[in-house]
Parts: sequence; C-alpha cells; structure tokens
Amino acid sequence: MKFTFNKKEKLKSKKLIDTLFSEGQSLSAFPLRLVYISTPFDDGVLFKTGVSVSKKHFKRAVDRNRIKRLMREAFRLNKAHYFDNISTPYAFMILYIGKEIPTLMQLENKMAQLFYKFSKVTSNMTPLENEADS
Repeated sequence: MKFTFNKKEKLKSKKLIDTLFSEGQSLSAFPLRLVYISTPFDDGVLFKTGVSVSKKHFKRAVDRNRIKRLMREAFRLNKAHYFDNISTPYAFMILYIGKEIPTLMQLENKMAQLFYKFSKVTSNMTPLENEADS
C-alpha cells in the first residue's frame, strides 16, 4: 500500500457521513476519536476517511485547518501499517476532541494507538461474524 491519501479515499458523501454518526461505532485515544462503520463502496476502495475539528474549541479557521492537515498527514503515514490486511471496507471519521493545538509527533502517536485499538476490535469481531454466518 502506498503512503498516499488520494481523492478516492476521502469521505465526502453526506448520506454516508450521516449513517456513520447515527449507526457507527467509536473508539478513543485522547485527543482523537474514531467513528467507523463497515460499508461497501462502488469504486472498490477498502476505506474512506474524513477528519473533523470542533469549531467550538478552535474559533479560528487557521487553527482548525492546521490540525486537519496534521491529522491527514498522521493518517497517511499510519494507514499502510494498519490497513494492508483488511478485507472488509470501512468508512472512518477521525475527530479531534482536544483543546490545544497538537504537534505532528503527538498526533502520529495517538493515531497509531487509535488504529491499533481498531485492528484489535475488528480482528476480534471477525471470528464471531464467521461463526454467525455458519
């Protein structure tokens, strides 16, 4: 898997985002929160990801955009390690819930923790789903 974050991997569908927040599951590694849902995609990608920062905590758009840029970079650097072996397509929304502007190193560490938790949860779910299908 390449270390890119191209247009096909970005979460843009309003319907999918609404479904994600109404029916999705979440994990946390403060100051990040991951909301995810398993869903098929028409274009054959295995995941679509969006990032969000609260306007309530960061009034200035410059600060929100900086944090989103850092989050996308941390995701781009960590995705190859955690998503090489997945077979089920997922939609993700990564939310920044902290109140201070982070550094890239902090976000990379927390992103790695978040995806480690996600891989543990999904690997635990897979055998149960397989037994239910039998």
